[in-house]
Amino acid sequence: MEEKQRQPPTFLEAKIKLEAWCAYQERCQSEVTQKLFDWQFSPEQRDQLIADLISNRFIDEERFACAFVSGKFRIKHWGRNKIRQHLKQKRISEYSIKKGFLEIDPDEYWTTLLRLTERKMGEKKRNETIWQLRARVQRYLSAKGYEFDLISDALRESGIRDEES
Repeated sequence: MEEKQRQPPTFLEAKIKLEAWCAYQERCQSEVTQKLFDWQFSPEQRDQLIADLISNRFIDEERFACAFVSGKFRIKHWGRNKIRQHLKQKRISEYSIKKGFLEIDPDEYWTTLLRLTERKMGEKKRNETIWQLRARVQRYLSAKGYEFDLISDALRESGIRDEES
């Protein structure tokens, strides 16, 4: 059997495909650059297409950061550290990251952290000491991207105190 090899799109086809792709969901410049690289466009063509997408507002770094922060926090319940790390991987500027973090209401952030803490504490395993439970909950929340000082406060408020043994 013969395998069909896909031809990379022409410049105009790529422009149309990228506009549709960016209109479907917020994209950042690095995602578009990667797609153009995969399609084997020259650096000049990549820059030209990206400039066109930016000027026509198909790509907007701040809008992307706001949508990314909002989605990852509200749907996946990620903390600021994990969100920041992922945005930096996508080469989003610090200014846009800070602007995106304005999407998170501090009270909602704290409430979410408490809810995650209490849910994880409710999963206490048989023969697990309070220190093992505390360490497990801390690891979980830290992996979710929450700040250590907030994790400590949440554990304290949820009934796991530093002094308990």
